[in-house]
Amino acid sequence: MSLGTSGISRDGSYEDNVRRLRRALDEAEVVVIGAGAGLSTAAGFVYTGERFEKYFSDFAAKYGFHDMYSGGFYPFPSREEFWAYWSRYIFINRYMDAPKPVYEELLKLVQDKDYFVITTNVDHCFQKAGFDKERLFYTQGDYGLFQCSGPCCQETFDNEAVVRQMMERQQNMRVPAELLPVCPHCGRPMTMNLRADDKFVEDEGWHAAAARYTEFLQTRLGKKLLFLELGVGYNTPVIIKYPFWQMTAENPRAAYACVNYGEAACPKEIADRSIVINADIGEVISALLDEADGSDEL
Repeated sequence: MSLGTSGISRDGSYEDNVRRLRRALDEAEVVVIGAGAGLSTAAGFVYTGERFEKYFSDFAAKYGFHDMYSGGFYPFPSREEFWAYWSRYIFINRYMDAPKPVYEELLKLVQDKDYFVITTNVDHCFQKAGFDKERLFYTQGDYGLFQCSGPCCQETFDNEAVVRQMMERQQNMRVPAELLPVCPHCGRPMTMNLRADDKFVEDEGWHAAAARYTEFLQTRLGKKLLFLELGVGYNTPVIIKYPFWQMTAENPRAAYACVNYGEAACPKEIADRSIVINADIGEVISALLDEADGSDEL
């Protein structure tokens, strides 16, 4: 079956759709969470505005960019400046906690369920919130890992210690030259383990997580599944969005839910088994927890 990719909105009030989603969660035997950037945005990991100014006002004044994403592509004149920028970027988006407890509240919704998470996010918020790391698949990398820029090997390297040193020792938007990361095997400069091109390293951990996700789906065929998509846009829809649509269509016992502020939709082929909520994800998760509390009191 080939589903259309245009997507349609669903009717129904916000309150009705929250109740429908709460019921779908309660009835589901299995919950598959697909998470995109919108979930971390709802948790307060925003790349613009006050948060950008707090940590990067000096870079903005010198180079003229005004959001973290643009800064990530800036052609800095030296590796010392490049890593001054990126060490801050990694530190605040990987090693600092998210400002809002959205991930922790999401865990409360599914912790007693048979669940798995596939995400394009690279900020590690799921694991920090307490999700079982054996039930997580980070498809696009991890801010907490370096890889060889070659790459000469399919290996990644934990970066927390050196990132913290870069944060502590940088001056005038430069890190000391001795902190510049290089591959221990070939001596090439290190880079972030982020999927940007065909040089992305899929290490043993990546392949193990991919295998666990595949096995999870294959061993739950025919069960009552809820595919819960949170904050997934259309930059890389082939990773989460389109497969969720397809798997919902192929399993008559499956339901699909999409929560996304501004981009919530579903294809007409599965509209009768879909719940679409165009709202702030954090507010929806809180409302779902309130619905559970309310039902407990009845």
